[in-house]
Amino acid sequence: MPSWKLVSGLCLFLFGSLVAAVGVGYAMVGIPSENTAAKSQNNVYYWSNGDQMVATGTGANRQNITIDQIPKAMQWSVISAENKSFYSDSGVDPMGIARALANMARGGETQGGSTITQQFVKNTYLSQEQTVTRKFKEMFISIKVGTSLSKEQVLQGYLNTSYYGRGAYGIQAAAQTYYGVDAVKLTPSQCAFLAALLKGPTYYDPIGATNIDPAATSAANRKRSEARWAWILEQMHDDKRITDAEYQTAVKKYPMPQGLKATKGMTGQISYLVDTAKKYVLNHSNISQTEFDQGGYQIYTTFQKDKVNALSAAVKKIQKERIDPKKRNLDKYVQFGAASVVPKDGAIVALYGGDGYENGHFTNNADTSGVPVGSTWKPFVLAAAMEYGTYKTDGVGISPLSKYNGDDHLKVRNQDGTYVLNKDNSIFYQNNESKYPWGYISLRKAMEQSINTPFVQLGMDVGNSKVRDVAKASGILDDSFATLNPSFAIGTSTPSAIRMADAYATFAASGKQADPYSVTAVKEGGQPVAGFTKPTVKVAMPENVANNVTNTLENVIQNGTAENAKALGRDAAGKTGTTDSNKSAWFVGYTQQLSTSIAMFRENPKDAQLLSMNGTAGVASIHGGDIPTAVWTEYMEAALKGKSDPGFPDATKIDKVSNEDGAPTPTPTPVITPSETPSETPSETPSQTPSSTPSATESCQFSWQCSDDGGTDGGSSSTPTDTATATESSGTSRGSDNGGIFGGSTG
Repeated sequence: MPSWKLVSGLCLFLFGSLVAAVGVGYAMVGIPSENTAAKSQNNVYYWSNGDQMVATGTGANRQNITIDQIPKAMQWSVISAENKSFYSDSGVDPMGIARALANMARGGETQGGSTITQQFVKNTYLSQEQTVTRKFKEMFISIKVGTSLSKEQVLQGYLNTSYYGRGAYGIQAAAQTYYGVDAVKLTPSQCAFLAALLKGPTYYDPIGATNIDPAATSAANRKRSEARWAWILEQMHDDKRITDAEYQTAVKKYPMPQGLKATKGMTGQISYLVDTAKKYVLNHSNISQTEFDQGGYQIYTTFQKDKVNALSAAVKKIQKERIDPKKRNLDKYVQFGAASVVPKDGAIVALYGGDGYENGHFTNNADTSGVPVGSTWKPFVLAAAMEYGTYKTDGVGISPLSKYNGDDHLKVRNQDGTYVLNKDNSIFYQNNESKYPWGYISLRKAMEQSINTPFVQLGMDVGNSKVRDVAKASGILDDSFATLNPSFAIGTSTPSAIRMADAYATFAASGKQADPYSVTAVKEGGQPVAGFTKPTVKVAMPENVANNVTNTLENVIQNGTAENAKALGRDAAGKTGTTDSNKSAWFVGYTQQLSTSIAMFRENPKDAQLLSMNGTAGVASIHGGDIPTAVWTEYMEAALKGKSDPGFPDATKIDKVSNEDGAPTPTPTPVITPSETPSETPSETPSQTPSSTPSATESCQFSWQCSDDGGTDGGSSSTPTDTATATESSGTSRGSDNGGIFGGSTG
């Protein structure tokens, strides 16, 4: 047994060592300066060729003010909400630090400082690494701050260095950003709102931040913000920091802040490019939003300036030619979203996000969700059928020459032969836009003329879960998928323009898929930040399946609903799409070098609900083969100018022809020469139903790809009033007024 002298000596030694360590640590740390923290830097963005795109950051949106310029209501709002004992405590919460250290030891996330003093110290740390060493430094600095600075100095520093969102650091910048006034003029109600933001502007700014987190919607943020605002005012009242009269006045009305404003350099498409790149950085690195907004990063993007300008010019040209809000009320609120992606790579070379921040449009239409894609979804149904077959073929893929009933107003069957029912147990009918009696036609012809009924039944026969799997493998995200009902096959899902361009790039690349990306590298102080590797190219579907989809979509341009794209003058493939009540219209098309999607829609600015485009541009209805295809053609011609025309790989025959039950026995198919191909075909939406069936011709690369189908105009659908509306694509999100159980889409 050791003697008591040895034990006592050891204890004294350990205690002395601890005191010495604390003393050394205390002596080595310095007191943070709010002025030093204010020296934030800009982030610099670069085009793909290395030229500077824009420098943007918070350096110009940060100004320190003295405590006498900060309203008492602002001071007490943060004290009542975050640190009631601020004026009496030492500035350090030992229990909070112990909890944070224990949490880190268990591998969990660190917790924020529990006192205003600790938060001030944390704000002035430009390095936000979550380590035990940093936590100890923070503790020592907090102790030193608590003994060296007055409480007013600490509070002033905290309010001057806190981040309030929208790029605003410090209370003065926040007052100007949210209310357009100097901080000294803030009302108690406004102070409580700004104090609520300190809990996290991503989730408490009512403007929303879905580009950072889909859960941070405008509605959800408004609810969170209003609840915390009211609670803070209540705490101030309970703490007797505001009078009864001041409290009653403050809680009468939520102080809704002003909208977003464009900052220097963030105009035109630059704002959306920066938005996309920033989102990518935050999702593919360990950089926090706070760290990123403090600046000092160099972001190297995939965007090509000439293509970005060409895409914007194409939208503006067609918009000027066709859309006139001053002349037609139905032309108001028309919007476009577009993206252009490199197949086999995933690089986003161009996008169009809207009219620009300077015009009050802050939503990035290239990366938005909620706009159903319509019949541009049908290629995924065909791909699933060729890869997996139907329930009748035991997993053997079926040919695009398989025949399905293309007539209007058809009952849809489940795989067990029973009819699909509505919620009221009535039979569900799928309609086309045209009532033309197509009879049994090949899937190739149905795609060419965008007829709904064959693809709705095909989706049921293949299994819409398989269609979803193919779309997901092609690049569509899970949160974009609609409910797996019959109309799923004709476009009720709502992926972004970026994701649609990327998914079609999979067809262009013969089944190879790479996720879309917008940033190649991020540097800080000249040193690369980890996490930015080129997406891995993977096989999404068999090569021949993709090539057959491409061949089928080439025919859509040559003879079908996308004939306007023939003006490009080179080999291309694509598909049109139009949705319920004509609320959106799409065209997605590609060559081997570039895949581009164009979305057009009308949106009510008050509630973000989609509006019908019937009557827009002075025509009865807008279809994907019209304005969206015109924009696509205009852009692709400029983007591919001087480039070769490699065409597409040959598609080889898929032997299994599996017709829908009831199809007549096929007759021999004649070999059709190019001279037999008609010079033109009817538009996507016919003005009237033809009285007779035209000649059975299609543009074919090989004789086996031609079918003996007759037919004319585009097929889209609209279901009966007691079932579901069906247009080229069916969509129920963003304010669709679909009736019935399933919704619908058109061709």
